Amino acid sequence: MKKVSIIVPAYNEEESLPHFYEEMCKVINSLSSEYDFEMLFINDGSKDNTLKILNQLRKKDPRVNYIDMSRNFGKEIGMLAGFDFVRGDCAITIDADLQEPPNVIPEMLRKWEEGYDDVFGKRRLREQSVFKKSTSKVFHEILRKLSDIEVDSDSGDFRLLDRKCIEALKTLRETQRYTKGMYSWIGFNKTYVEYDISKRVAGKTKWNFRKLLHLAVNGITSHSVMPLKLASLIGVVTSLAAFIYMIYIIIKAIIYGDPVAGFPTLMTVILFLGGFILLALGIIGEYLGRIFIETKRRPPYFVNSINGSNPLDYKTTNSYDK
Repeated sequence: MKKVSIIVPAYNEEESLPHFYEEMCKVINSLSSEYDFEMLFINDGSKDNTLKILNQLRKKDPRVNYIDMSRNFGKEIGMLAGFDFVRGDCAITIDADLQEPPNVIPEMLRKWEEGYDDVFGKRRLREQSVFKKSTSKVFHEILRKLSDIEVDSDSGDFRLLDRKCIEALKTLRETQRYTKGMYSWIGFNKTYVEYDISKRVAGKTKWNFRKLLHLAVNGITSHSVMPLKLASLIGVVTSLAAFIYMIYIIIKAIIYGDPVAGFPTLMTVILFLGGFILLALGIIGEYLGRIFIETKRRPPYFVNSINGSNPLDYKTTNSYDK
């Protein structure tokens, strides 16, 4: 019987977890004659009672496993931890807030049985503000233009991944991650299933503008050096324009004896060049910062406990078999 792992990143989800577990059990119980399921929760440094609830679920259901991270490393790193630990022939990543309906999972499994390696959920309708919807569309369009990867703006982390996709993702150990881009970068045979996104069953979203902006910058800088090339191109064009203008000023002064306009022209040029230089330095600094972080070769995360036990009590690293 094939084993299916459900990866659930969780950060301060004490209100959502009981509802999520109940809904997920309805789905996997209906498929228990066809597949062997496990649920792997990643407690990403929660400050509430998330860990306590996971411990209670573990005691009453052996299909539940959980990894307690040593601190909050973020959802992207949390999913990497999930990929490292899952034992299934395939894994399904899903959030605990039930915005992504578990009842889509049977359709994902059917697509997987047809031979697809990556079956992602594609949202039909999204109830978002005009600002968030427009900025998301602009970001994905910029990412498509600047890189060689195709990322669907209506898809997220809700997807089924075959074991070979999981093994590929496990080899990508960078700490500044944009997993959605990695799904596209590793390739393999992809398809999608459509679903209607729901409102959070409980609690509040953990994503704010700062975190979304950070994720967007990671997405672009992780998969493209085009910003550096654009900065170089603008620098060349600006230098060429400045040289042509300088020749024009010299000729105008020599032939016509026309005095050069002073302070306003000078300030305009200085402010323009200064602004561009700062922009270019910011782009270069972003890439240098990533290089600095990655060259330290620090582990992406540390585990505090596995199913309530010391990780050193387990047979091998990245396992919950004692």
